[in-house]
Amino acid sequence: MIRTIVWNEFVHEQENDLVRSIYPEGIHATIAEALAKDRGIVASTAVMPEEEHGLTAERLAETDVLIWWGHKAHGRVDDAVVERVVQRVWEGMGLIVLHSGHFSKPFKRLMGTPCSLRWREAGERERMWAINRSHPILAGLPGRIELPNEEMYGEPFLVPEPMETVLISWFEGGEVFRSGLTWQRGAGRIFYFRPGHETYPTYHDGTVQQILRNAVHWAKNPAPAWSDISDAPNVPVEQAPEKIEVKGGSLHRPGEEGYR
Repeated sequence: MIRTIVWNEFVHEQENDLVRSIYPEGIHATIAEALAKDRGIVASTAVMPEEEHGLTAERLAETDVLIWWGHKAHGRVDDAVVERVVQRVWEGMGLIVLHSGHFSKPFKRLMGTPCSLRWREAGERERMWAINRSHPILAGLPGRIELPNEEMYGEPFLVPEPMETVLISWFEGGEVFRSGLTWQRGAGRIFYFRPGHETYPTYHDGTVQQILRNAVHWAKNPAPAWSDISDAPNVPVEQAPEKIEVKGGSLHRPGEEGYR
């Protein structure tokens, strides 16, 4: 079973009547319900108002894939939680970042770039084109996906060159955008999926739900967590795979301050 957390800042649903009418239990609950249709996924939720944003070290240690939706409150996410999430991705936890999560602290930290883009909220038709229909994230889906109303995101999207471009979108106003991108950071797989503006019922769409289920399976790393990935141990001469002779000087000796 793939242990998945759907994280949501859970702000719009409490402040905006339209958003609440579309997602009465929250965006996170709708996504978790969609994931639960797959018997191979165990989905739970976490929201920002919870203690430690619902993402304690113990809980993340038991998580295979984290899904992140944020928009209005990126700056209110605690930096200690951000570092905890990033560390778990390096160790092998999968991360799926949705829509405005492109500006979230964990995503920007992992990308190391501004992650900026162009946008327009006008309820435009979005047409997503599959770049590689045989990709696991697109399994069982058509080569063209239509959403009747969405917020426009347009290039340039300032992220590092992806490992794979899975989907490209065209919008009614003429812009295009790379809406499904993958990366590897450490042992963890990352998928950015563009659709999901809070004032449209995007996460009720069956095709979008199938993409999310497929992405969870793709992002799962079956290997044990690489828990010491951030360590930088010294390898003594006597432990080298081949016998070597020390040549030249060294700034540090065992026992000295700063020696590692």
